[in-house]
Amino acid sequence: MKCPFCGHVEDKVVDSRLRREGDAIRRRRECLSCQRRFTTHERVEDILPMVIKKDSRREPFDRKKIMDGVVRACEKRSVSMDTIESIVDRIERKFQDRMEKEIRSQEIGEEVMKALHETDDVAYVRFASVYRSFKDLNDFMNELEEILKLRDQEKNKTADDKEAVL
Repeated sequence: MKCPFCGHVEDKVVDSRLRREGDAIRRRRECLSCQRRFTTHERVEDILPMVIKKDSRREPFDRKKIMDGVVRACEKRSVSMDTIESIVDRIERKFQDRMEKEIRSQEIGEEVMKALHETDDVAYVRFASVYRSFKDLNDFMNELEEILKLRDQEKNKTADDKEAVL
């Protein structure tokens, strides 16, 4: 590992720790030339698919783009960063597990919307309004009505389940 201070390429590992999630190792290193310490992070290099955009361009899968979109949708909501990271982890893992070379950006957007719908209705509507490019207030109202209809169905199902238990 090249020392960020003097550029020397030989160092020794002073300490290694597994990250909480178990997906990376944090290493403290000491340069054998200048004796300064620095930190590196090692993780398995994932083989991620190419994303086919709406205009047919292809670009590498970018976890950060998903994270940015979810964070923006959840802004000023009571959604923790742990929950947001969990959503992004699940989406990334899902597409990684499929082991396909290419995926459509629409599939990613639909997965994000599904996860946000389960997490926070306001974040879901925020994301959907950008993702689905609502043209006017009617499109927006149709989406809200759909959410309310689903919420009512869930309430009715819960009530029916309680009655069945009694």
